[in-house]
Amino acid sequence: MRKLISALAQKETFRYLVFGVLTVAVNITAYHLLVWELSALAANTLAFFIAVLFAYWTNSQFVFCVPCTKENFLQFMGMRIGTLFIDDGGMLLLLRFGWNSLLAKCFVNGIIIVLNYVFSKLFIFRKSKEKGK
Repeated sequence: MRKLISALAQKETFRYLVFGVLTVAVNITAYHLLVWELSALAANTLAFFIAVLFAYWTNSQFVFCVPCTKENFLQFMGMRIGTLFIDDGGMLLLLRFGWNSLLAKCFVNGIIIVLNYVFSKLFIFRKSKEKGK
């Protein structure tokens, strides 16, 4: 069992999944706390940015194992701001269909995780040798 856990920990996709789940937990927890004082959309947006800061740090340090740089950070933020429109748009759409806001938040986050992995892997956290190609 230890060998299996060790082998999985070496896999980038597995690490992304683990830290993606933690990022979703940060996002949902922040949303749940903020929605008591803010509208659902404002709470969603602020929770999103809190989670993005957490995600950038964990992705660079533990998932893709690349240094934190200004360039990576700006690309990461730009990409995540792009997915914010999907996040907020998905929330608004599902809320209009009568979904519970927390359930809608969880569903939309599942879609965002997949999109963020693809963008991060292909464009932002490439190793230095890959960027030069």
